[in-house]
Amino acid sequence: MATITRVQLGQLGLEGKLETLNFSALPSLRVLNLSHNHLHGSITANISTLSKLTILDLSTNNLTGIIPSALGNLMRLKTLWLFENQISGSIPPSFGKLLNLNWLNISINFLVGSIPPEFGNLTKLQGLYLWRNNLIGSIPCPIGNLVNLREFDISDNQITGPIPHSIGNLTKLETFYLHDNSINGSIPPSLGSLKNLAYLYLNNNNLSGILPDKMANLTNLINLALFNNNLFGNLPADLAKGGLLQHLGLSQNNFQGPIPISLKNSTKLARVRLDGNQFTGDVSQSFGAHPHLFYIDLSNNKLSGNLSPSWGACPNLTSLKISSNRISGQIPREIVQLPKLQLLDISSNNLVGEIPKEFGKLSYIFNLNMSNNHLTGTIPQEFGDLSLLEALDLSSSSLRGQIPTWLKNCSKLQSLKLSNNKLSGVIPFQLGNLNLHEVLDLSDNLFTGKIPPQLGNLMMLQELNLSDNLFTGEIPPQLSKLTELQELNLSHNELVGHIPSSFQSMASLTLLDLSYNSLEGPVPKSHLFQTAPIQWFTHNKGLCGQVQGLPLCAQSQSTSTNDAKKQHKVIILIIVLVLGTLLIIFLISGIFTLRCYKRKRSTINDTREEFDGHFFSIWRVDHGKEEYKEIIRVTENFSEKYQIGTGASSIVYKASLSSGLTLAIKKIQEEEAQVNEQAFQNEIQALTEIRHRNIVRFYGFCSTNRFNFLAYEYMERGSLSATLRSEERAMELDWFKRVSIIQDIAQALSYLHHDCAPPIIHRDITSNNILLNEEYKACVSDFGISRLLKPNSSHWSLLAGTYGYMAPELAYIMRVTEKCDIYSFGIIALEVIHGTHPGDLLSNFSLSMLVKDTLDPRVLLHIVDQVITNQVLSVILVAMQCINDDPQARPTMQQVSQRLSSPKSLPASDIYSFQELTLDHLINIVQVHVDDQTHE
Repeated sequence: MATITRVQLGQLGLEGKLETLNFSALPSLRVLNLSHNHLHGSITANISTLSKLTILDLSTNNLTGIIPSALGNLMRLKTLWLFENQISGSIPPSFGKLLNLNWLNISINFLVGSIPPEFGNLTKLQGLYLWRNNLIGSIPCPIGNLVNLREFDISDNQITGPIPHSIGNLTKLETFYLHDNSINGSIPPSLGSLKNLAYLYLNNNNLSGILPDKMANLTNLINLALFNNNLFGNLPADLAKGGLLQHLGLSQNNFQGPIPISLKNSTKLARVRLDGNQFTGDVSQSFGAHPHLFYIDLSNNKLSGNLSPSWGACPNLTSLKISSNRISGQIPREIVQLPKLQLLDISSNNLVGEIPKEFGKLSYIFNLNMSNNHLTGTIPQEFGDLSLLEALDLSSSSLRGQIPTWLKNCSKLQSLKLSNNKLSGVIPFQLGNLNLHEVLDLSDNLFTGKIPPQLGNLMMLQELNLSDNLFTGEIPPQLSKLTELQELNLSHNELVGHIPSSFQSMASLTLLDLSYNSLEGPVPKSHLFQTAPIQWFTHNKGLCGQVQGLPLCAQSQSTSTNDAKKQHKVIILIIVLVLGTLLIIFLISGIFTLRCYKRKRSTINDTREEFDGHFFSIWRVDHGKEEYKEIIRVTENFSEKYQIGTGASSIVYKASLSSGLTLAIKKIQEEEAQVNEQAFQNEIQALTEIRHRNIVRFYGFCSTNRFNFLAYEYMERGSLSATLRSEERAMELDWFKRVSIIQDIAQALSYLHHDCAPPIIHRDITSNNILLNEEYKACVSDFGISRLLKPNSSHWSLLAGTYGYMAPELAYIMRVTEKCDIYSFGIIALEVIHGTHPGDLLSNFSLSMLVKDTLDPRVLLHIVDQVITNQVLSVILVAMQCINDDPQARPTMQQVSQRLSSPKSLPASDIYSFQELTLDHLINIVQVHVDDQTHE
């Protein structure tokens, strides 16, 4: 009879409870792997009968309850993985009996209590992972006995107290993660004894005191994160003398003195954050040639000197922030030698001279801020070549001349700030053709002429400030089309005439300043105006109305009353003459319209109601009319305060219904409803025909003469794009969540391509169209330009989609296939792994590139967690296949989904050489490993 020594059933979708297993029937078992399944219930103490067990892996299940103390009886255990479950209670002190234990991971659970001091007995331990629990108390001093420890991670808990001096005994330690706790006290000098330390994260704690000089002994440091503490004093001059430092985060402390000269010689630096301190010294002497540097933030310090031309020796720099310092001199033209620069913020300094016209060569720049300096001259016409520019801030300088009309070429511009300069002339009407979504601030200049009515075309603008100029003429009534506007300031000009009555429809306004002009006549009668402070209207010629502090418009009211009386009789006569005719016309027209509309909507196979000119449908709801009315009521007729997102032609609102259901309402604007009717129909048709857990749930739609709206499942965390852009939210998005999100997207697209008849091509897969719920489940949304892949059709198409995600073949063959979605998926997969859109990554893409350079530096990859490391590497490999320029060489989405669900395991030796792993090497070892498994 065969003896069973290994049971490896990971990633098989198993369900059930551990207590149903008969462990006593397996007395010779040495390996038990049930990881990545759907096991629930508690961990049974009967496992302790497996006395020969050396590896126990129950990770990534749904296990609850406490950890039984009996596990401490498994004296031969070398590896114990319990991470990513829902285990509660405290860590059993009996773990201190596991004297042969090498690896212990109980992270991502709900454990409470303190770290048992008995852990000091585990002298063979190489990896200890307790991160993301609710542990309290201090780090026990006996931890210093773990002289073989290589990985120590207790981050994201509620640990207090100081770092014990005994930590200095862990001389083999390579990674030390204490971040996101409440650890206090100073950093012990004994930490300088950890000469093998490569990754040290102490950020987001309450540490104080100075940085010990012995920290300079950490010559193998690759990442050092101390940000968001209360540390002060000078940095050790030799802090980075090892030359291996890549990521340095010291922001939001009280460090002072010069930036260590050793950083200048650290050629491997990739990301540096020193912002929010008191650093002094000459910034031009602090940095040199850094070929790998892509991000640096020195803002909010006391640095002086000139902007060094040496920044041109950092060819991979994408973000350069040096705002709020004491830097002087001119802006060096050598900055244009940064071909990948995307963000440049040199605001709030003492810079002088003209803006270099060479800045027009910064073809990747999207955010440019040079405000609050002493710049002179004009705005260079070369700025018209900045086609990717989204935000431009040149406010508070001494710029002269006019606003150049070539700004119309900056089609992606969302925010333009030119306030507090000496600009003059008229505002070019071409500004109305821009895509400004955020701010247009031209205040405190010398502009003359009339306010262009074309500014009313900036439909999504949130703030418009034209104050403190010399504008004349009347306020254009077209400004009332700015339905998203929250702040409007036209004060301190020479405007005349009335306030346009159409302004009363601007429901989103929260601030309006029309003071210091020559306006007259009645103030509009909306609630906003009637409750406005008098300061909005002071120092005008003759404004009147029901605003406290303004005179009533008595003459206007009398005239209006008389006119109404005169017209009353005429109105009655007209009604009597035409009433019968109108009644007949309405009856005939209503019947005809109803039949036509029902015929038009007949392709949508669900239940609907018609009422008051509305057509409405909600699945599994019998009374659509009541649901419609409740949506209008709970959003206060689509009030701005319920708005959660905007699009090119739509606004999304949150609607919490009395049933407990929360909806996201995508409302298509009145002026866009007819133009986008086909997209509206496409989305309804697509969403009513598909059901999948990773496709946003569709509840219904409404169509009226004024607007259309669609009702969806509300996704609490918003878009994937917004999550990745947020520094804080992106750091919460660990590798497990990122891999899960990519798997979710792959499953949704596989369903659309392979399980729908006919198949559906989304055609606009972007990170903006991927939504996340509270548990980070990803759902594909926005089917407005989707297309059904009908058989025997050529699928030729107008170019549709989003730049940066569209498959390259669409540019020249204009033929839509499912391979277009697969390319977009590959881009998103890399974006999730890389942390930003991978445009810069792809522009320098080569197989000799290190794998670690494709990873988001904001998130640590625990290389000893072989499962998640395998999954991340599999994502990179699959993404590379998906973005192949040859569409036929791309895998199908079904293949992609399968490969990501069951990634090939890599040898542990290759995982541990991760720092030197290239993409080419990764491909080779995967192929070799697959071949070996095949031969076996």
